[in-house]
Amino acid sequence: MFDVKSIREDFPILYRKVNGKPLVYLDNAATSQTPQQVIDVIVDYYSKYNANIHRGVHTLSQEATDAYENARRTIQSHFNAKHPHEIIFTSGTTHSINMIANGFASLLKKGDEIIVSALEHHSNIVPWQMLCEKTGATLKVIPMNSEGELIISEYDMLLNENTKLVFVNHISNALGTINPIENIITKAHDVGAAVLIDGAQACPHLKPDVQKLNVDFYVCSAHKICGPTGIGMLYGKEEWLQKLPPYQGGGEMIAEVSFDKTTYADLPHKFEAGTPNVCGGIAFGAAIDYMNTIGFETIAQYEGELLEYATTELLYIDGLKIYGTSANKTSVISFNVGNIHPYDLGTLLDKMGIAVRTGHHCAQPIMDFYKIPGTVRASFMFYNTKEEIDLFISALKKSIMMLS
Repeated sequence: MFDVKSIREDFPILYRKVNGKPLVYLDNAATSQTPQQVIDVIVDYYSKYNANIHRGVHTLSQEATDAYENARRTIQSHFNAKHPHEIIFTSGTTHSINMIANGFASLLKKGDEIIVSALEHHSNIVPWQMLCEKTGATLKVIPMNSEGELIISEYDMLLNENTKLVFVNHISNALGTINPIENIITKAHDVGAAVLIDGAQACPHLKPDVQKLNVDFYVCSAHKICGPTGIGMLYGKEEWLQKLPPYQGGGEMIAEVSFDKTTYADLPHKFEAGTPNVCGGIAFGAAIDYMNTIGFETIAQYEGELLEYATTELLYIDGLKIYGTSANKTSVISFNVGNIHPYDLGTLLDKMGIAVRTGHHCAQPIMDFYKIPGTVRASFMFYNTKEEIDLFISALKKSIMMLS
């Protein structure tokens, strides 16, 4: 049985007050909260075996190395990667995307084409624009419809023998739309293109199987999945990671160095220059373990109930418009109320203890499509409750009255 009250006891921050009110945290799409079990792993590392890894013969270094590499194997198992060395630790989704963009700079030329979608976060737009500037490749965009869904028939027409790369998010951070990535990947492969999927918003809500998806690259950040900030993952098929050049030079990513020639280390170390975020990697694995103890099917079912409940209650409010109405979406609701600026609503909600996100959500093309400056975004995780949604709705109604 799913016991949300018991689960909430794992998250100490949920019991604090903000502006004298109980915290209602609905900004999970920006970053999730961290359970005590993961906090304890972080404290344990710094209290007992804080050391650099892969380079020491002493006990602390070996203990840290074992814990770090065990975390890599935990992540490999979770995403069903074929090999542990296909999991590259990064500082997060943005770092992971930039690593691939940098790698393809030597593989693309003028006349090549790359495709992104209209639903992307800026971190899955800007690196590809920069790549096109470097290589002369052309950037094309899969358009969206008013429901916030990609128009796949238009994608079909964009694909051709010049298409080399396709980049799409699994779930839209601004709208919650779940994209048909299996179809997108298959069609890209039919013309010989590689595919990178931005899984930052998907991984908190579902369990991707990279082998089943047959995806070339999949990226995510730990802080969306109950882990710490500053750590993330790049999954890449072994054959692609072997082809791509290193992103950075330095310690750990080398096999041999002389002033005449340097040879690079084997995977995954080829892409992990310098001292890594050791504690972050270990805690990332612990966060994955924590969420798997709850179970992603259970999480999806419960969060679906929260999404349905919140959507129904919001639509009772006069003048409220929800952006992103796909039938296939996860626990994100972006909305505006009349002519009230989203920033004003967000500010008043905070005074009542309600944490939501306002603005363009690093997805300005989406806002341009709807001809709006931004939205209020409420996003849910498995530790939220219907009672919290009631508090949110009540505070929202009070805020609207104050601003009308």
